[in-house]
Amino acid sequence: NKKAFVELLFWKSPAAVYEMTKGYSSLQEGEGTTRSCVPPWTPQEEQELRELYWKYKEVEGGDIIAAILAHLPTPGRTRRQVVKQLVRM
Repeated sequence: NKKAFVELLFWKSPAAVYEMTKGYSSLQEGEGTTRSCVPPWTPQEEQELRELYWKYKEVEGGDIIAAILAHLPTPGRTRRQVVKQLVRM
């Protein structure tokens, strides 16, 4: 590729550099990406999250998010996902 030097002028992710050196479309679908597919929040989960937030909001000296995660019925949610959803709601 005679114009590959132009690509070097811009920041690249490790996956993009791998594709540049090994050939484009060398990565399989979803490989090399750091983001995973986060399951969306269902209305029932949102309602339970809202109820847990109001329940543990008034607790003094406690970590609200840790209490919510301990009582959240859906396993596998991370602290970051819960905080993002609370901010969004």
